[in-house]
Amino acid sequence: MRKGVFGILGIITISLTTASAENWPQWRGPSLNGVSAEKNLPVKWTAEENVVWKLAMPGWSGSTPIIWNDRVFLNVADGDDLYVWCVDRTKGILVWKKLLGAGNVKMRKQNMSSPSPVTDGKNVFVMTGTGILKGFDFKGNALWSRDIQKEYGEFGLNWGYASSPLLLNDALYIQVLHGMKTDDPSYVLRLDKSSGKTVWKVDRPTNAIRESPDSYSTPAVLRYGKTAELIITGGDVVTGHDLSTGKELWRANGLNPDNNPFYRIVASPVIFNDIIYAPTRVKPLLAIKAGGRGDITSSHLLWSTANGPDVPTPVTDGKYFYIVNDKGIMWCLDAKTGAEIYGQQRIKPGTYSGSPVLADGKIYVTNEDGLTTVVRAGPKFEVLAENALNDYSLSSPAISGGQIFIRTAQNLYCIGKR
Repeated sequence: MRKGVFGILGIITISLTTASAENWPQWRGPSLNGVSAEKNLPVKWTAEENVVWKLAMPGWSGSTPIIWNDRVFLNVADGDDLYVWCVDRTKGILVWKKLLGAGNVKMRKQNMSSPSPVTDGKNVFVMTGTGILKGFDFKGNALWSRDIQKEYGEFGLNWGYASSPLLLNDALYIQVLHGMKTDDPSYVLRLDKSSGKTVWKVDRPTNAIRESPDSYSTPAVLRYGKTAELIITGGDVVTGHDLSTGKELWRANGLNPDNNPFYRIVASPVIFNDIIYAPTRVKPLLAIKAGGRGDITSSHLLWSTANGPDVPTPVTDGKYFYIVNDKGIMWCLDAKTGAEIYGQQRIKPGTYSGSPVLADGKIYVTNEDGLTTVVRAGPKFEVLAENALNDYSLSSPAISGGQIFIRTAQNLYCIGKR
């Protein structure tokens, strides 16, 4: 559900630009925001037509596949056990799989394979909902292993842990925002990707109550000027953190204006240029200007909307901001002002848990019935295609090398010519 730091600034820019043409290395892609630079992508397909290959899956997962050159990586639940799979992208066959641990638990839609892996092109890192975090090279050799719950205490989220790691340069960033089933503080971790060792751990306090401290979102990266910051949403607030130390630099309240005790957050923050878009449980979604310090609740708020999503993370190209809610109702807003370009346009009715991705002038969004609707990007709402796989799906599309990868309960599909 999902699925999530993202001379240092120059390195960040170069690495993202290089990856954007071919790879999808994290849950929200090469630019960490659901946008791909790919062109000539497939528009129409069925479960058989325009499918290069499909690989049988042992069950459903909210984890999205990630792709690097000829390798596809997946977090997989198989009965009680949790694995990372490495798949040959050309042939659609399993190259290797490695056991991450046992203890898979189903909690409604959720199971313990929800976090998406991340890769730097040499190694792959994957976390489970049980708190096991492991690194492997591309041949499947284990690099290191951590047990986050054993080291720092049991997770206390109502529906189980589901946040994906964030990989940037030499660091992995992990958020554990919880409170419904624990009195332990929420916290954020930075780990060294080579050794797996903790670089820093900082508590992240909030005044949220009951279930509202729980967050299933994935961290994001804000870049502006010569600055890069880690962005975390959950516990009724948005916070920006120093990448080197974890120190909280600023905080914006307003994600739960009525102090609702059940305002857990699922959709992740979206960053484009110098704006942070922070969803909550439907309303309000906040757009916040970069550059603040301390309490920026009032001083840096650009706009807000009551028409936010609950589960699907929005997507933007910097001009238009696209929201798909859980019922398949779509809005397009001006990304800078929040003005409505169009609103309440319905795509195929159903339940939407996967997040939309934007590429090739199109928005791709997959619902829980495995139907991917393709909508033309821009100020005019137009459905270009509805593509049915007729199978349960929770994850988001991934795009790489002219192809689209969609995961359902029964299969991983590779769609379109490379």
